[in-house]
Amino acid sequence: MCLNFSFRLSPFSMTFLLSRSLISLTLVRPSCSISMANPTMNAKARLRGVVFDMDGTLTVPVIDFGAMYRAVLGEDAYKRIKAESPTGIDILHHIESWSPDKQQKAYEIIADYEKQGIDKLQIMPGAAELCGFLDSKKIKRGLITRNVQKAIDIFHQRYEVIFSPALGREFRPYKPNPDPLLHICSTWGIQPNEVMMVGDSLKDDIACGKRAGAFTCLLDETGRYGPDDFSVSGLQPDFKVDSLSKIQNILETNFDLNP
Repeated sequence: MCLNFSFRLSPFSMTFLLSRSLISLTLVRPSCSISMANPTMNAKARLRGVVFDMDGTLTVPVIDFGAMYRAVLGEDAYKRIKAESPTGIDILHHIESWSPDKQQKAYEIIADYEKQGIDKLQIMPGAAELCGFLDSKKIKRGLITRNVQKAIDIFHQRYEVIFSPALGREFRPYKPNPDPLLHICSTWGIQPNEVMMVGDSLKDDIACGKRAGAFTCLLDETGRYGPDDFSVSGLQPDFKVDSLSKIQNILETNFDLNP
């Protein structure tokens, strides 16, 4: 036996069902996911700005941070704090709790190491070319460093590659707090999820980007970071490269770069 049912919908019923369907379509948005191991997207996210770290990212690393930390903290405290902080020592954080006199001495030591770094300042290979590519796409570029503003000014003058805004540690609170990155996004009038933070420090640069809600790219020239570091820190960068020259391909492959 074959049963045959037929339904007739009134014009009102048809209109109601179509309206519900349109509402459902409006509420469902395409998902977007990025994996460091396989950085592909179902739908390309829009990218309108890139913010860089300076020391070790835009400039060749020349400061001996281990020696600087030892000079500031003393050998015993340095070993203890290093053992307690496997992702790296936040020297500025430790100094903040010291007495004014002790702070002053510590900052003088840091300033001396930073001056040596300024004297040896070199732009990172691939930095100028990457900036030229960003300019060609009208992608904004900014800078956040825990170095002093004077170092930024010298970098700008020496290599004539200008970043704006460019924030030194005079801007408080500094990385890994997300405030510097959020300040740049606000200045640009761009949402953090339309910006990428690029840096060589997991605990400072990637943490800052993640907390702000931006995309993150870890520059790891020497293979310093591995899965254990990401697991211990709880910080997984969206992308990881061993050279600035590889970032252009990442941007072109994974992002909508229309301004």
